[in-house]
Amino acid sequence: MDLTVNTPVKKLVVLGSTGSIGTQTLEVVRAFPERFEIVGLVNGRNTELFKKQLEEFKPVFFDTLGDIDANYAGSQFAPVEEIVSRPEVDLVMAAMVGCAGLLPVIAALNAGKDLALANKEVIVMAGDLLMKGAREGGAMILPADSEPSAIWQCLEGETSYPSRLIITASGGAFRDRTWESLSDVTPEQALKHPTWSMGPKITIDSATLMNKAFEVIESRWMFDIPFDQIDVTIHRQSIVHSMVEFADGTIKAQLGPTSMLQVIQHALMYPDRHENSALPKLDAVSMGALTFEDMDQSLYPCFELALEYGKKGGTYPAALAGADEAAVELFSTGKIRFTEIPDVVASTLANHDVIADPSVDDAIEAARWSTESTLSRHNHCTILS
Repeated sequence: MDLTVNTPVKKLVVLGSTGSIGTQTLEVVRAFPERFEIVGLVNGRNTELFKKQLEEFKPVFFDTLGDIDANYAGSQFAPVEEIVSRPEVDLVMAAMVGCAGLLPVIAALNAGKDLALANKEVIVMAGDLLMKGAREGGAMILPADSEPSAIWQCLEGETSYPSRLIITASGGAFRDRTWESLSDVTPEQALKHPTWSMGPKITIDSATLMNKAFEVIESRWMFDIPFDQIDVTIHRQSIVHSMVEFADGTIKAQLGPTSMLQVIQHALMYPDRHENSALPKLDAVSMGALTFEDMDQSLYPCFELALEYGKKGGTYPAALAGADEAAVELFSTGKIRFTEIPDVVASTLANHDVIADPSVDDAIEAARWSTESTLSRHNHCTILS
């Protein structure tokens, strides 16, 4: 198909452009220069890579925490909330890591911009507010994470309400070990995911299965389904990205290679699908047997903890996201042991003064408080050898 015929160019803003999802988003853009125009790029502190991106894609606007001139390579500095709200913007890729992504995501939805969502934390923090913002702004939220994307793709074209969502989990780096044996594991070991190549924060969350609890909370909001109709199963091969069961017992599954490129491209090009030679392909014969196991929750105390507070609602989920962000940082810098992560998160949540019906500002403040509270209680600890 000739993509230049009667195909409008999508004007895109990428939040978190130097991270794992952000750089892969730009790979897709490179493959289809006739389909996309980068209007804005936003990053944290990876200044050298960000400068190269500005020089290559020449966005009109950028925002960064790094030290870059307000006018660089023909691009102009502007606050991120202003960039995502610009009238010319069609789609925002939310690939920022952590709680900092909530305010620009809400700003984009309030401005009626379609959102490709790769950031789990923001919908955990304020799922109800995100969905309300999308409805009122007339915007679509397009999943750009493998498991929610799989559910979304299974639901496309269906008119019947699903009876069950089945989210798959690899089990993470320590899936064959007991929880008690993990007290001395290192961050380097936790980052050796058995099937996926991801950013460091989500990889450690995968080792604790905190990320899977986040996906349950995310799915509850994104697909408007009760918690008790969402299951998680261990699928070691990471080929089936998730499944949907319907009332007649039919189960639809979405299969694919362990690559985020397909997921990202589907969100960016929705509702179209196009050939891209850079995308890895899945061969049904060579992939071998696919196995599914019950999840042993005793191996993943973070999972049960996160679901408990996700179900409580109010500002608890935002505090959960902030506390987890801090706990992962503490483990990554040797301040706490891997097996202390759930206790550290639980301790913070036990001291949180919940607000039952929060605003966006309440959610942001709850996440900020929990992050700072968690770090302040443990940053004095001796670094583990």
